[in-house]
Amino acid sequence: MIGIIGAMRMEVEGFLAAMTEKREEHSLGFTFTLGRLGGAECAVVQCSPGKVNAGFCAGVLLERYHPALVISTGVSGGIGEGVRIGDLVVATGCVQHDYDVTALGEEKAAVQIWDEHIRILPVDEPASATLAKYAGNVYGGVHRGIIATGDVFVADPEKCEALRREFGAISCEMETAAIAQVCCAAGTKFAGIRAISDNANDSGKVDFLTFARTSAEKVTALLTAALPELERTAL
Repeated sequence: MIGIIGAMRMEVEGFLAAMTEKREEHSLGFTFTLGRLGGAECAVVQCSPGKVNAGFCAGVLLERYHPALVISTGVSGGIGEGVRIGDLVVATGCVQHDYDVTALGEEKAAVQIWDEHIRILPVDEPASATLAKYAGNVYGGVHRGIIATGDVFVADPEKCEALRREFGAISCEMETAAIAQVCCAAGTKFAGIRAISDNANDSGKVDFLTFARTSAEKVTALLTAALPELERTAL
């Protein structure tokens, strides 16, 4: 089984509409839709925005369904002139940019997982490469890089530039690295993908709700195509 987590309803409703053999199950306030997408077995869930919601949801997903791979998906802000509205970012790693215990002598953003401190949380590279490959057929621009996560909606161009300088981030949002941390702690494969909804360096403007719906359609097409191969390689 492959787990798919989105923060907002509009980020998962495309999957729900495209799934077959589906049924709902409920646990600790979350609604999990089980079924097949592109013929692959999956569990889709909305976590709601923010790191606590995302981490909580990921933990319930792992404990209840034991997925071979978890994918975090949704929209995000782009960082840098080349990452444009409507492009897709496939994570090479994730960082919690607002995690800071440097006063205790640790490196900024290095979260503790058991006895280890990890700054750039890992993704499963084969799964991520597969997603990037299939994304090329759906998106005009596909980028690989660091997704920066924090419990703040970043709208300040200077803050975006600081995230790029400090972490090499090309996207920022509020859930991916929290899910990555839970998966890392559990030893579960993880991948993060984000459609770019805004970028302080991009002069293009879009209506967010219209973009989110279009983005959901594209991500559904991407995962419908990619999931069968991901299911084979994730085992």
